[in-house]
Amino acid sequence: MKTAIIIGSSGLVGSHLVKQLIQSNVYSKVILLNRRKTEVTNSKIEEHLINFDKLDLKDINGDDIFCAIGTTIKKAGSKEAQFKIDCEYPSHIAKRLKENGAKQFVLVSSLGANATSGNFYLRTKGQLEKNIEAIGFQSALIVRPSFILGNRKEFRMGEKFGIVVMKLLGPLMMGSLKKYRGVQASDIAGKMIKEANHGLSGNHVFESDSNTAN
Repeated sequence: MKTAIIIGSSGLVGSHLVKQLIQSNVYSKVILLNRRKTEVTNSKIEEHLINFDKLDLKDINGDDIFCAIGTTIKKAGSKEAQFKIDCEYPSHIAKRLKENGAKQFVLVSSLGANATSGNFYLRTKGQLEKNIEAIGFQSALIVRPSFILGNRKEFRMGEKFGIVVMKLLGPLMMGSLKKYRGVQASDIAGKMIKEANHGLSGNHVFESDSNTAN
């Protein structure tokens, strides 16, 4: 059995990763890397509180790293702070854990992610993808969802409005527009875990229209 490591376990997708990895018969241990202690309790869970600015990961080892870390400019306070959280932190952690023996990195990114994009958010996600692929994991799996559906712990007016719109328009999005449909966070987590156990090697990207767990 394998050990999973989760970066960003308190977020929407991350919380579903925790639940599904606990239930999985493939993983015997699930390591959470957090800045603050969570309320998750399970015999499989091993939680480590870390300082993202002064990383000490020498005793943390695992097979598959699942990354679902993310924030907003409003919550972070500035574009610089958001870039640090969304790109720099996971990139540094990934490099350290690769040195510790991790074989695989599974990332939830965003549809349209591109390191040269004129959109700050998509550029940040694209740069993170580029950084992860350059580290040299046995496999780097990148899942790019469109709008993520689900109930967040914090209220985000823009996202609440977006969810309503996506639920109304989703059935009308067919063919080439299908990848723009909203995707349930639980399905994204399921897709990440499923692909992590397909024995893939190299870098792979999964667009939003393939983000269901089936």
